[in-house]
Amino acid sequence: MAHPGIGVGTWAWGNQLLWGYDPAADNVLAATFRQAVAGGLTLFDTADSYGTGRYNGRSESLLGRFACDLPSRERERLCLATKLAPFPWRLGRHGFDRAVAASEQRLGGRIDRVQLHWSTSRYAPWQELPLLEGLADQVSGGRIAELGLSNLGPCRLRRLHTHLERRGVRIRSLQVQLSLLSREALRPGGAAEVCRELGIDLIAYSPLALGLLSRSDPLADRPAGGPRRWLFARLGPRIGSLLGLMAEIGQGRQASLTAVALNWCRAHGAMPIPGLRRPDQVAEALAALRWHLTDEERLALDQAAAAVPGGMPANPFQST
Repeated sequence: MAHPGIGVGTWAWGNQLLWGYDPAADNVLAATFRQAVAGGLTLFDTADSYGTGRYNGRSESLLGRFACDLPSRERERLCLATKLAPFPWRLGRHGFDRAVAASEQRLGGRIDRVQLHWSTSRYAPWQELPLLEGLADQVSGGRIAELGLSNLGPCRLRRLHTHLERRGVRIRSLQVQLSLLSREALRPGGAAEVCRELGIDLIAYSPLALGLLSRSDPLADRPAGGPRRWLFARLGPRIGSLLGLMAEIGQGRQASLTAVALNWCRAHGAMPIPGLRRPDQVAEALAALRWHLTDEERLALDQAAAAVPGGMPANPFQST
């Protein structure tokens, strides 16, 4: 199996609730972006709902600003992918028209890939298909190059793939929550298998489980507050053996826990998009690209992860 690359998630850019965003650190984010581009990372993922409170839309704005500062040849190499939220007031085939225009403006005049942020099949199934048709119109009309999906399970993915295939629009990618602590997509017949069958790129968001898989002692190194602190307190005591195996695998390669966690996703055919906020985090991601897990190491990690009681909370909008 070919190993995918690594992308960049920008959920934290503008999010104060989970990530403690401070606009005074925008220069650090700019340096992070430049180092990622210089290192060959080309996929940057954002969303129109990223950013809390008065910073809503900040992730797209920052990403657009940083990309516009690049020489045009470097900008052409990038894929800026944004996700549009199917909020209840976004209805019908033209329900995303204003959102597309707003995201396009924040991203510097161009969206490379537009993605449906989540499925409405569980609570408003009638809303989803017209919105998706509208996004497909943007692609078939040439305004946006590629179409992707997010938070869909295998059944819904097959259905939407069949529908879009009839009108000649390809689904380029599917994003799902995927990490050593969230492995639903890898079950037999799951999203990963369907993506391989249909030629759809699988993207793993939260590949570090909100930071749990990047710290040797999650209890001693907990976030200061918020939902992540609760998550660390709940799962931290359960993952000691898994973290120990990750450390053992990384030790011979002088690789971090982060690199091991990212390469586990890659070994399963998924492109991880870790949230990168500092240049040193970019360095860890780039270091992960220099090696691969062996089949034996991947299997050992699979088994250790399966032995962990519980796991990451499932996304409530994830469809079947």
